[in-house]
Amino acid sequence: MRSTMPAGPAYAEAAERPLFTGKYQHLWIFLLFGWLVSYADRSVTGPVVAWMIENKAGLIGGASHPATLGGLIGSMFFTGYVLTQYAGGRLGDRFGRREMLVLSLLWAGLLTLVSGLVGGLIAFVVARVLTGLGEGVFYSNDRVLVIAATPEKRRTLGLGVVLSGLSIGLTAAVLATPHLLDWGTGALALGLSAWRVPLFVFGLTSLVVAGATWLFFRARGDRPLHLLRPTLHLLGYALPAAAAITGLFLLADGFGWPDWLTAIGSGVLAAAVIAYVVRGIARRGLAREVLNGNVWLIYLSFVAVMWNLWFFSFWSLRIVAQSAHSTLTASALTAAFNAGAGIIGFPVGGWIADRRARQGKGRKPLAIICASVHTVLAVAFGFSIAAGRPSMLLLGLILFVSGLFFNALQPIVHSILGDLAGAARRGEVFGVFNLVAEVGAVASPVVGGVLYDATGSWAPGVFTAAGVMAVAVVLYAFLRERIPAAEA
Repeated sequence: MRSTMPAGPAYAEAAERPLFTGKYQHLWIFLLFGWLVSYADRSVTGPVVAWMIENKAGLIGGASHPATLGGLIGSMFFTGYVLTQYAGGRLGDRFGRREMLVLSLLWAGLLTLVSGLVGGLIAFVVARVLTGLGEGVFYSNDRVLVIAATPEKRRTLGLGVVLSGLSIGLTAAVLATPHLLDWGTGALALGLSAWRVPLFVFGLTSLVVAGATWLFFRARGDRPLHLLRPTLHLLGYALPAAAAITGLFLLADGFGWPDWLTAIGSGVLAAAVIAYVVRGIARRGLAREVLNGNVWLIYLSFVAVMWNLWFFSFWSLRIVAQSAHSTLTASALTAAFNAGAGIIGFPVGGWIADRRARQGKGRKPLAIICASVHTVLAVAFGFSIAAGRPSMLLLGLILFVSGLFFNALQPIVHSILGDLAGAARRGEVFGVFNLVAEVGAVASPVVGGVLYDATGSWAPGVFTAAGVMAVAVVLYAFLRERIPAAEA
């Protein structure tokens, strides 16, 4: 099949190892499904934890501070996810983007199944940490592949369309998990072990998508896919990382550390990895390309995006259920408005940004508007909760509108970063970008849980998320973007 990738220096990265041959629209569809199952696998933890807490069941229900412990498990997952961001980009540079994407999907499916099979809290934590380590290599390789295979005039649209799979996966996890839990409790008669059912269902679905993606890439490339060597290299990186994260959890358990102190330990571990990666890049003489002040503004501002994404994704069902005194199933419908808004927000944000770029205008004003609107609406959501017994309709409306702007923001920022990064270093740039940004995902679930256990209200956690996003607005204001159309 004839390649649709244009020739030229912008695609020099693909010269020795072609990324993809085929229609870029077909690539969008398969990567969209990759995001869908990847985010369903990670998002299922929040509703499952909420069910355990409500039913005093499973591995968490009997804990003295279940919200903090549940948030800590989410943070442990994202600690693993963070530690393979940069490594994933480097492995993609070495072994190929297609290989790393298929490997990530296979890994996530298998470890999600294992998460449903384990019988103890420590084993569950290890399984979720390993799941995060495997899923961490998807991001940097997906972004680079979309940018390289898509014509520049449709780049941000492509990034948005593909990323809409994130929202579909989140929505599927939020909406389907309560029904799967009811099915496990009733028809399957699993009782308090029903929490395993969603993990089995989403894990098997991921394996099906991984197999289809492997067949798709196998038919659209000038060389076969070889997964053994990248798997061994990823294992060599992931197993020590998993041992370090699990060791931290075991130390905390053995010495009786409070869960919030364990979360700080996870943050220190993530910060150490970031420092190690930054030092290595500087030693290789790449600081000017990968670590200049302009890209650091994007790296740091996206911490706020990941903070808000995973605070609301992990806890929104619990927030709505407790604030409005509703059932988990009814609350899932309301909470899904936030995740579902991305199905519209991601592609529309990309489409508007591409129109501005073709006119020689920057995308930065759009990023500032989207981040500002989300900040204001997050504050409104917090006040609605603090006022007591809010309307489900009001909560759903705020979540939906804020979700439109919040999700539109993400492909806009990705495209700005893609223009700032040279083609030869784009994998590394996106690897560092998500490595730094995912600190927000590590911190927000457990910070939200700690604030709730301390105050008895979810409002402080919501206001914290809004404050973090307000800082991002300031950082975007100082950004100097590159506009290729204007330069041409």
